[in-house]
This record gives sequence, C-alpha cells and structure tokens, in this order.
Amino acid sequence: MNKEVNQDAKPAYLAHIAGCGSSAPTKKLTNEDLSKMVDTSDEWITTRTGIKTRYICSDNETTALLATQASKQALDMAGLDPCELDLIIVATVTPEMVFPSTACFVQKNIEAVNAWAFDLSAACSGFIYSLSIAQQFIESGKYKNALIIGAETLSKITNWQDRGSCILFGDGAGAVVLQRNSDGKGILYSTMSSDGSNWEALSCEAYGSKYPACKKLDDPDKIYMSIKGREVYQQAVRRIVESVKHCLKKFDLTTEDLDMMISHQMNARIIESASKRLKLPKEKVFMNIAEYGNTSAASVPIAFNECYRQGKIKKGDKVIFVAFGAGLTWGATLIQF
Repeated sequence: MNKEVNQDAKPAYLAHIAGCGSSAPTKKLTNEDLSKMVDTSDEWITTRTGIKTRYICSDNETTALLATQASKQALDMAGLDPCELDLIIVATVTPEMVFPSTACFVQKNIEAVNAWAFDLSAACSGFIYSLSIAQQFIESGKYKNALIIGAETLSKITNWQDRGSCILFGDGAGAVVLQRNSDGKGILYSTMSSDGSNWEALSCEAYGSKYPACKKLDDPDKIYMSIKGREVYQQAVRRIVESVKHCLKKFDLTTEDLDMMISHQMNARIIESASKRLKLPKEKVFMNIAEYGNTSAASVPIAFNECYRQGKIKKGDKVIFVAFGAGLTWGATLIQF
C-alpha cells in the first residue's frame, strides 16, 4: 500500500536538516578476512555486491552506543543543546534489547530531558519512514527540533557460515537533526510503501511471538537474517525507480533537476541498475557501500553524512533519499537544501 505525505498542502514550516553525524565500530572486516571464514573471495564479493570492507561490533559495542555517538556529531553540527530536542526516533531492527527502546537509551545518554523517544522497525527503509514521521510533527508547528537516527548492529544476527548473506552486512549508525524552518528549505515531499505479502524475501524469524525464546526452534538458523537475492534485486530496482519518479512528479521535476540521489546501500549493482533506469549520471549518485556494506536503516544517514561533509551537497541543491528493505518496505524523501 502506498502512502503519500503532504501531497497538496503547502505548510508554513518545513523540516530542515540542520546537522548530521555518523559512527562505525572500530573493527573492520575485509573480503580477504571473509575468505578465511567461508568459501568466497574478494573478487567474488566485489563483482556481485561492490563491497570491499564492513565494520563489525565488538562485544562491548552496541546499537545504542553507535546511535549516541552519531547523535552527538549531528547535534554539534546543528549547534543544538540536547535539552532543546522535542523528539527522538531510532530506526533499527537490531535494538539494544527487546525493551526499553534504543531511543530511550539515546535520550538518557545525551541527556535530552525534554524529548520523548521511540524506536521504529521498517528494516532498511526505517530511516526514511522516521524522517516522514518527524516531518509531520514539524510541519504542523507542534515541534521545533527532532533527532532522527538509523542504527544497526547486523553482525549480531548474521550467520557467519552462510556465504550468501554474511558478505553483505555491516554495523553503524547515522543521525540527522531536523529543525523547523520557514524559508523554503527542507523536506518537500515524502512517499512510503509496503507489501507484506513478500515478507519472506527478507526476514529474521526468531525470536518473536511466533518463535519465542522459550521454545526450541525447528530450524536453528531462524535466529539469523535470511535473504532471497534474486527476488530482492528485482523488487529493489523497481521500487527505487518508482519512488524517485513519484517524488519528482509531484513537483513537476525530472532527474535532470536532481542534484544528488542517496540510496540505501544494499548492493552496488542494484543502485547502478536503478540509476541507469533513472538516467542519473554517476556524479549524481553517492555510494559508500564499498567501505560499509549494507547497514540497513543506518546506510542512508551514514551516506548522507559523508556526502554532505565532502561538500557534494550545496545550498539550493535538490537531493533525494530512497530506500528499500524487508517488509517489504520502500520509500523516498525529496529535500531542498
């Protein structure tokens, strides 16, 4: 089902990105390292995914820790005291624990005493979903400042014996500060969609109410992520293209009007295929998957933070964030800087 946000309304305020930040674990796992763990090679992984390295958490590095580090960077850039935050959302499928929410741990860590906080689970699309939720609160005039975080420790649910999936994933966090703005800068439009009938394409089945921890699993691998590569590839390319076109159409724009696309970093071949269909040149498509791998909800904010800090986004640019993930879920956000 497709959900359109702010289709016709022209709000007095827009949600403007005032600061960004990212964090990664200290340990780096290379393709060469993986070749010693499973039957694979650097050439095989690079050719099929575009990934060369990924960051992996140590035992004492957690989702809340990475989220907190990224948040502090974003707040510093925005020049915002944590006490001024109204809302904190953490997009993650690898939370600190079942409950409380990871967002509550971040709220405690940064001492954002006036913010309410919650987690959002939409896998790789979680950051896009979270942006849209915060967008509504800011456009309505209810809130002035929101902290949106995508944070994952996917290594904790990766089967390191499965060469088809363990090569893909990494850990990390990215964050942005959204602020109320009345000068036309900010999120112009958002679109989100989902299709639960294809949930088996990407999943991690245990431990939830269907397969609780108190019962023995019929398949012990249910505790790990499962991915059907061919099905995901086809769906991802199609949905990314659809979402980007949908956003641009709402403002009578074409891809020529777009200055940068920052996609969820799931697979270089998927991003390249979608870019080709959109007729976007390489210089308008930011990719850092080679270094980070697939960090799910963290990948868009990590990529944005690097892109922005490298000076590849300037005042007046139109930038689109787009993601596709488990659920199935997908969405895009068009932003004027």
